Amino acid sequence: QVQLVESGGGLVQAGGSLRLSCAAPGNIIEIDAMEWYRQAPGKKRELVAFISQQGHIRYGDSVKGRVTIARDNAKNTIDLQMNSLRPDDTAVYTCRAEVITPRTMVFSEYWGRGTQVTVSP
Repeated sequence: QVQLVESGGGLVQAGGSLRLSCAAPGNIIEIDAMEWYRQAPGKKRELVAFISQQGHIRYGDSVKGRVTIARDNAKNTIDLQMNSLRPDDTAVYTCRAEVITPRTMVFSEYWGRGTQVTVSP
């Protein structure tokens, strides 16, 4: 079951940039927090960026200063602009959101399938 849809991943050279997007389904009533995570082979899942419904933002230490997260509450989307990419940024990037759906009317946790980001030397 695909709950969120990520896009924008791909192959980029070191020093380059990528813009990731995450879209929630149209039937969502409300979205609270949204986050980007990443996980590389053999490593734990890592928080990349967090943004609250009100726009409060927190970045992971490994990407702070190189990424920018923004949300569009009207469109139920978030974007992650990544600059000055390094080979160590290579990972699967996954979007997470706390959402209220018509079916449950309570907060549920939605995840996307993930999008691969590969940074070559």
